[in-house]
Amino acid sequence: MSDIPAPPPDSPGPEPEPAPAATGQSRARLTGSVIIQAITQGSSAVITILAIFLALVVGGVLIVFSDPVVTRAWSSFFANPGYALGQTWDSVSFAYSQMFEGAILNPSTISAAAHGGSIAAIFYPLSSTCAQATPLILTGLSVAVAFRCGLFNIGAAGQWVGGAVVATWLGFGVSLPPVIHVVVCVIGAFIGGAVIGWFVGLLKARTGAHEVIVTIMLNYVMYDLLEYLLSHPAMLQQPGQTNEIAPFIANDANLGHVGGPPPQVGVGFLIAVAAALACAWLLARTTTGFQFRTVGASPSAARTAGINVERSWILVMLLAGGLAGLSAAAVVQGTNTQLTFNSYGTYGPDGITVALLGRARPIGVVLAGLLFGALHVGGTYVEAATLGQVPADIVQVLEGLVVLFVAAPALIRAVFRLRTTAGTGMEAVAKGWNG
Repeated sequence: MSDIPAPPPDSPGPEPEPAPAATGQSRARLTGSVIIQAITQGSSAVITILAIFLALVVGGVLIVFSDPVVTRAWSSFFANPGYALGQTWDSVSFAYSQMFEGAILNPSTISAAAHGGSIAAIFYPLSSTCAQATPLILTGLSVAVAFRCGLFNIGAAGQWVGGAVVATWLGFGVSLPPVIHVVVCVIGAFIGGAVIGWFVGLLKARTGAHEVIVTIMLNYVMYDLLEYLLSHPAMLQQPGQTNEIAPFIANDANLGHVGGPPPQVGVGFLIAVAAALACAWLLARTTTGFQFRTVGASPSAARTAGINVERSWILVMLLAGGLAGLSAAAVVQGTNTQLTFNSYGTYGPDGITVALLGRARPIGVVLAGLLFGALHVGGTYVEAATLGQVPADIVQVLEGLVVLFVAAPALIRAVFRLRTTAGTGMEAVAKGWNG
């Protein structure tokens, strides 16, 4: 055994034999390739569903603690246990039912439509969810595609700003025919984000600069650039304004609403779904996608096979930046028609979360984006329905819990007493933190 050479660090090879009992159990070393494989391999759909269920259970506990009526009922639990349990059920079920009605379907709109009310109102909650999910899906795809090539794209926010700046300028500063104007703005947004991503890939390929550091720093550069552009009337600031706000883009540059408002969902959602299908086809059916996946699995093995690793890094970051730029187009030309300094919001960080939950697979990213979009819409609705008793911030807690539980399949198996399997996916990462 001692004469067999060890495999290269980046190449998938046999696990090293366990150390003797006297030296303790060896742990896998945490490397970038291990994390990438953990994200892309993931765990079964059953684990994911159970993780979401467990997150809802923990969220229900938090809802109970935020309800003073329920806490008072539990203070006299032994005197009247039925009342305490009933109040608990009423509080949790009401909150989650309101979240469902706000994000998916409100039964009252069906009965209202049957008596002459608006049929479009039935689809309003679902359309709001799709509208919220659109930028999340596109930034999630931006992160996921880079993951598949072994890169951590932490710079979706900066790439979003690049796309938003170009789309905004083309939207109000260029006069074009209606349909052409929309298409030019969308393409411009893709190019604006792609240039930022391309620069990251170029630095990675030419100098070896780590993409995490470069993208994080570029985020701040793009934030400052946006602030500068929105502070000068000669640049992007709206004339006569002192606030950091750009002019409204032209009406013929807006992305239309599917069926008209309501529903709120726009053409941007169709672009997001089309982008996900295109990414799935690219990764699974093309030579370039195969090269991306091979480089992500092992750069050294890819080089041995004759793949230009540096070229793959540049191409995948260019594509990732373009997808983030499309997310900006969906917001600037869709839900908002005016760029402000805060327009980028949390789309970048949320895209990382969506990509993790979607296991860096395009279809999984779409489903994760829809889930988070529903949580965002439902959280706002439940806060209004409970008069602020259940804050909308509960959504952020639920999102964090979902990702936490999905990233810890061993915990889910222990809680639900599922059969233990070999350490793969996120379990491999958990074993490597102390390596």
